[in-house]
Amino acid sequence: MILRLATASLRDRLTASLLTALSIALSVALLLAVEQVRTGLRDSFSNTINGTDLIVGTRVGDLQLVLFTVFGIGTTPDNIDYATFARYRDHRAVAWAVPFSLGDSHRGFRVVATDQSYFEHIRHHQNQPLRFASGQAPAGTFEAVVGHKVAETLGYHVGKRIILSHGLSAPVGLSDHGDHPFTVTGILERTATPIDQTVLITLTGMEAIHGGEPPRAEEQGASPASSLTAFFLGLHSRIDTMRLQREINTDRGEPLQAIIPGVALSALWRGINQTDAALKAIAAMVVLVGLTGMLVSLLATLQERRREMAVLRAVGAGPVTVVQLLLLEATTLTLLGLLVGLCLNYGLLVSAQPLLEHAFGLVLPIRPPSALEWGYLALVWAAGMLMGLVPAVHAYRNTLADGLSVGL
Repeated sequence: MILRLATASLRDRLTASLLTALSIALSVALLLAVEQVRTGLRDSFSNTINGTDLIVGTRVGDLQLVLFTVFGIGTTPDNIDYATFARYRDHRAVAWAVPFSLGDSHRGFRVVATDQSYFEHIRHHQNQPLRFASGQAPAGTFEAVVGHKVAETLGYHVGKRIILSHGLSAPVGLSDHGDHPFTVTGILERTATPIDQTVLITLTGMEAIHGGEPPRAEEQGASPASSLTAFFLGLHSRIDTMRLQREINTDRGEPLQAIIPGVALSALWRGINQTDAALKAIAAMVVLVGLTGMLVSLLATLQERRREMAVLRAVGAGPVTVVQLLLLEATTLTLLGLLVGLCLNYGLLVSAQPLLEHAFGLVLPIRPPSALEWGYLALVWAAGMLMGLVPAVHAYRNTLADGLSVGL
């Protein structure tokens, strides 16, 4: 009976009820979106590169170095002499080394020049290796491999001939290397990392399109490039990480900087903690505003409903029944707001996912609410019930005589 009364009451005030539920839904969607975007992006950043102990570049700052080399965000730092890379590649503590040369692009996608070690040692999500959807790694000077997103967006296939452009944002046809076309020899499987938006070529290919002379096959030990942007190192033992990092940072031959990727990303999260807290506070305030709107709506209708409450009392409904009715209405509005808010939240995530992937190569995972998010929803529901107590207590205090005397 109470449920039928509450449903009928909300239906009679349909417009006000829907607007109240919508305000709660918008606030809940914002609260969940802040949390899911925060955790989703953190996981996506952390899973982009696994197994690399050190990233070495010029002295541009820890954050700038990891953002540019791993995520393609920022400006190109100064180059490192290839001989320096070779020296650390042969260091007794180093198990493997991957050279990294940047500076060109292809139709909006960045170009990375490297060698076979890239495909052997670079790992992503839970230490997964790179896999080819078709084709193989580049071997010749003018051969290239494209990431999943590049192939999907541009419709590329193995055997496609492409033209690279100088600079990271050069328009098609401007400053391109048309005299040195590359042939696509492989397409990588999707990794949900910035690798998907990358064109990979050989170091000799990068050297050739910039006027250098690639070494001939008979020139054993010749450097495939004059300089690099950065290089990744994997060590035999993690114990050597700090010692080698200090050795590189104090290198007298060239101003170098070695960073530990996980430490650099941790510094990034610490740097945005205040912003994160501010967003959570704003979201919580928006939720409070939505619930307050419900409270105001219920209180505003109490004066009109005093006769209704009095009639209920007159036909035998006790004060507890009146309280239950008001509480059920508040709970129903809150629950409706939570359900609509969940739908809006996932709609926002689905809309934001392709934008983030296109801009940064980061995939925002669509997943069920976490335990923390379920806790947020439970708190909102409990707060809605508490808000419903206020009009319920007011209705309880209205006496039967007071209700019958209204408007007579």
